[in-house]
Amino acid sequence: MEQVRNRLIVALDFASMAEVRELVESLGDAVSYYKVGMQLFYAVGMECLTYLREQGKDVFLDLKMHDIPNTVAQGAASLTRLGVAMINVQASGGPAMMRAAAGQVAETAASLNIPRPKLIAVTVLTSMNDTEWAALRSATSIPEQVVHLAKLAQEAGLDGVVASPQEAERIREACGTDFAIITPGVRPQGAALNDQSRVATPADALKAGAHYLVVGRPITKAENPRAAALSILAEMRNA
Repeated sequence: MEQVRNRLIVALDFASMAEVRELVESLGDAVSYYKVGMQLFYAVGMECLTYLREQGKDVFLDLKMHDIPNTVAQGAASLTRLGVAMINVQASGGPAMMRAAAGQVAETAASLNIPRPKLIAVTVLTSMNDTEWAALRSATSIPEQVVHLAKLAQEAGLDGVVASPQEAERIREACGTDFAIITPGVRPQGAALNDQSRVATPADALKAGAHYLVVGRPITKAENPRAAALSILAEMRNA
């Protein structure tokens, strides 16, 4: 049970600590890992990280850094000091940017004698569909680009990537079993797609090779969030 529970990351897509506390308290020991993204971190800053740490929770700080190598490297060092379990960059920032970030994360964690957070790269957003992708005039398909970016991230020394469940199997084949795959766009059977395009059920995402499943609205907007989380965990255990 513990191993499966550590693979479910619940997205705290809120803008206030009151909403965070209400959800975390309602989920209790059912969930041990949370994603803090731009909406929440920009609204309340360190308060959310301090609260989650006090509750004994792991944090994926999802700020998707994307800038010149030195800027991202220094940003990654600053985020490492916050003591979170996972941070990320945009793979489209390129190999040099990713290598610089990986180096700074390792160096900073070692200098502080703290656990090194996993550093992962965002490939192609799960909201992106073929129509949106065509507007970017990419010469490759979405799956081809996702795998290409995953290989670049692995070569740059990153721990894994964020990708849709639909590309997880191809990434696993290209990058091996030790390269982490974090999949948003996970929707239980019958759940609304909202603004996600490339989705899969929890069981299908795990069977495709995902290590971590990021789930937001199917839990946070459920009438009974704890029951929704336990249902997803049960599906994950049976996958």
